Amino acid sequence: MTNCGIILPEPSYHDALRELTRRFGTLLIIDETHTICCGPGGYTAAYGLKPDVVTLGKPLGGGIPAAAYGMSQEVADRSLAKITADSTDESGVGGTLSGNALSIAAMRATLEHVITKDAFERMIPRANRLADGIEEIIKAKQLPWHVVRLGARVEYGFGATPPKNGREAGDIEDPELDKLIHLYALNRGILLTPFHNMMLISPYVTAKDVDLHTNVFRECAEELAAPSC
Repeated sequence: MTNCGIILPEPSYHDALRELTRRFGTLLIIDETHTICCGPGGYTAAYGLKPDVVTLGKPLGGGIPAAAYGMSQEVADRSLAKITADSTDESGVGGTLSGNALSIAAMRATLEHVITKDAFERMIPRANRLADGIEEIIKAKQLPWHVVRLGARVEYGFGATPPKNGREAGDIEDPELDKLIHLYALNRGILLTPFHNMMLISPYVTAKDVDLHTNVFRECAEELAAPSC
C-alpha cells in the first residue's frame, strides 16, 4: 500500500487475518519489501506476527536485484515431502542469474552494515523526531494535514486523518500542492522522494538533517497559512 502512501492497518486487523486464515486452512504470506523499515525483522518481528511464509525483495540487496523467503517448519515439512516424493519428477530452479555473485555480495553487505539492530537504533528515533516536528507544525498552523510513521519511514499527507485504503488515499491527493512543497524543499537543499511526501531515514541521516527539514517545512507552512493580500 505504500504505492499510494503509508496506510497502517486498523487495530486487531492482523489478529483477525491470522485467525481467519487458520480457521480455513489458508497460508498467510507477509511481504516485507515495503515494511523492512520497521527493523531487522520487518513488520513481522516488530508487531509479533506469525505468518506461514515471509518474503523480502529489493531492499535485501540495497538496490541490486535480490530476494529471499522463509517459511514455518510445518510449511517446510509439507513442501519437502512433495519434493522428495517418488511421484515427483526431477525438477530444478535455475537461470542465467541464479546464485549471482553480485547479488550475494550485495545481500551480505546490506545485512552486515545496513539492516542491523544498531542502524535501526539510530534510524527510528530520528524518524520519530522528524514525525514529531512535522506534527507540531501541522497543529500549530491548524492545517488539515496528517503525518504517519512506519518504523524509519515518515510521510505527511493533505487530509485531516490518515487514509485507511487506496480510495481514501486518492480522495486526499493534491498534485499541485505536492509539487509545490517538493519544489520549495528542493530550492532549500532538500530532495524529497519524487512521489508523495515520503521520507526514509537512512543510517547516515543526522538530527541536524532532520531539523533542517523541520525548519523548511515550518517556513513553507507559514507561507501557505498566511492570509492572502
